[in-house]
Amino acid sequence: MTELFGLPLPALFGQLLLGLVNGSFYAVLSLGLAIIFGLLNVINFAHGTLYMLGAFIAWMGLQYLGLNYWAMLVIAPIAVGLIGIVIERLLLRRLYKLDPLYGLLLTFGLAMLIEGLFRSFYGVSGQQYSTPALLQGSVNLGFMYLPIYRAWVVVASIAACLITWFLVEKTRLGSVLRAGTENAKLVEAFGINVPKVITLTYGFGVGLAGFAGVLAAPVAQITPLMGTNLIIVVFAVVVIGGMGSILGSIVTGLGLGIIEGFTKVFWPEASNTVVFIIMVIVLLLRPAGLFGKEK
Repeated sequence: MTELFGLPLPALFGQLLLGLVNGSFYAVLSLGLAIIFGLLNVINFAHGTLYMLGAFIAWMGLQYLGLNYWAMLVIAPIAVGLIGIVIERLLLRRLYKLDPLYGLLLTFGLAMLIEGLFRSFYGVSGQQYSTPALLQGSVNLGFMYLPIYRAWVVVASIAACLITWFLVEKTRLGSVLRAGTENAKLVEAFGINVPKVITLTYGFGVGLAGFAGVLAAPVAQITPLMGTNLIIVVFAVVVIGGMGSILGSIVTGLGLGIIEGFTKVFWPEASNTVVFIIMVIVLLLRPAGLFGKEK
């Protein structure tokens, strides 16, 4: 069997793999957004810019310091997380008692500021980041060639998502995070520093964006606009999965990536809008999202 639905198998499965890779990025990025909104009630519009920052930090580490991909896969998310901690301590902390719209406007302004700085230094033409030697090439599966790096992106993204879900939902640390956002005074009575927990939560959430940026560096043009082009789709993923739902972000991100890949095969013109069409349908039928809790 060399064809399915009238299409050659290599082309069909190749497009589905591309959709799964895109879905992996959607899942990691929307997971970070879901953590920040669900636990801090902040709509972090700077998330896409911090994803871009992760890719640029990886590129700068290689260009200026000679640090390879594997080192930057650890260093860049930590660096982005530290930047997030500074943002939370200096700016966001002042807005927690206000309407979430203020946080959205602040992070939108930060995104424009950071993006503008990188555009002035590096332009918009894009930087290239080579695939690490260990992950170059492809594997012949018989019905298609599987690029090793794209397979690595899927595996690493799913692993990061599952580890994060386990930490937040199944550990004492996750219980403290959830309790601290629901009743801070009660948690502080047990000797837990809630403001520090909130700061670390924001740092971890944006660190996931930095991690996704490093994963994207070898397969995407590293440009100041790369986060802006992606964040709108990621916000749609979060809305479909349910604002603040960690499991919803993971499942919806991967699922919508695959659906987008299928759409590119059978109806290419709709591939850029299918996510938003699904979002409209979900909001009409279930306003809280697929995994969100109805109030």
